[in-house]
Amino acid sequence: MLPLTINDLAPLDTYAKSYKEARQRIIQVKARRRVTVGESIAFLFENRETLLYQIQEMIRVEHITEPDKIQDELDTYNAILPQPGELSATMFIQITDQEKLIEQLDMLMGIDRDDVAIFRCGSIQISGIFESGHSKEDKISAVHFVRFQIPNEAAAILQDPQYATALSIDHPNYRAETPLSQANREALLEDLTQ
Repeated sequence: MLPLTINDLAPLDTYAKSYKEARQRIIQVKARRRVTVGESIAFLFENRETLLYQIQEMIRVEHITEPDKIQDELDTYNAILPQPGELSATMFIQITDQEKLIEQLDMLMGIDRDDVAIFRCGSIQISGIFESGHSKEDKISAVHFVRFQIPNEAAAILQDPQYATALSIDHPNYRAETPLSQANREALLEDLTQ
């Protein structure tokens, strides 16, 4: 996917007038791109549209007007854009019980190892590659960025509804798998062809 540039951004005042419509649209876009695995983990597969929305919202909410700070936002989010032959997702650990937040996060230490999140297309299993820096030895973040390198054979399977495709977590304290919906598959195929 082509990196986002300052030319892709609407001016702050223009966006501020239409952000409610942008929000309604992105809710629909994200619905096709979200996969919930088990009770507490969700993946949002990112693309130019989802990341452009995030940048516009950061600029709007934080009233960012300086070109160098806008470029910093672009650089940060462009690092998440999927490259050719890959899918990129934000993985959210969703814990609603604030009293148990630390305890439950601690139980998920190591969830960001490269052999825990698995994208399966038929018999092909693709381990997610996590961005480093979101966990320490004694602390884990609730948000992680993960990439899946999708070989051509797996992309072909993703196109064929006869084959099962799923996203799973295989962690000692959290094991779950979710089949991809047809809408998920179509959205991810769009990413792989851009």
